[in-house]
Amino acid sequence: MVSRINGPLATTVCWQDVGHLDSWLFDLDNTLYPATSSLFPQIDARMKSFIAKFLNVTPDEAYAVQKRYYREYGTSLRGLMLVNGLEPDEFLAYVHDIDHTVLEHDPILDKALSDLPGRKLIFTNGSERHAEQTLNTLGLSHHFDGIFDVKAAGFVPKPEPAIYQKVIERFGLVPQCTAFFEDSHLNLKPAAALGMTTVLVRSGPDHAPLALTPDDDLSHCQHIIEDIAGWLEMVAELFRQNPRP
Repeated sequence: MVSRINGPLATTVCWQDVGHLDSWLFDLDNTLYPATSSLFPQIDARMKSFIAKFLNVTPDEAYAVQKRYYREYGTSLRGLMLVNGLEPDEFLAYVHDIDHTVLEHDPILDKALSDLPGRKLIFTNGSERHAEQTLNTLGLSHHFDGIFDVKAAGFVPKPEPAIYQKVIERFGLVPQCTAFFEDSHLNLKPAAALGMTTVLVRSGPDHAPLALTPDDDLSHCQHIIEDIAGWLEMVAELFRQNPRP
């Protein structure tokens, strides 16, 4: 059953939902740490600052461009590249020059990831360096076998369907045996079309750059959760109860 935005979030999971999975694909920002953290607002503010300087516009004008490009191109970076000829490396270095120490280690998430059989991978629209810094600060980097970042995607962001195929090929994934965790319902749609198990993570009132409404189509989101650590802990317990040969 799929939980709806105006209904209860999923708090349980059964073996039939997860017993076939052997790969765990995770978005990074606002997914592996709560959206209530003060990390992503730092990135958001630095994007606005960079755009204001790059386009020589006011902060308010920069913010409008930032959000419009996000809506139209998937990321603000992609819009700046296509419309304004931006070279991406300087942008990524600037916007990810933030204080990662605001993040806190979650021992429940740490143990759940350790107990999950199979590979754990990162699929992010951010940079590999930012992903590494974030995972190191969270104390989770030792769980992950690979990172597919926006540079690996040729700076074409999720939810462009072709990028998901690149991720599958890079890591040798079987979509039907892969779960994908995301805070954006839009980014889950191509994953669902490929046969992945989709998990929408909603960890705070400002959980995503594009707020959900009761009219949004979430039919492709098989699980909608709030507490990723607690939910994965339940999944890990199911695997302990049903050990594989």
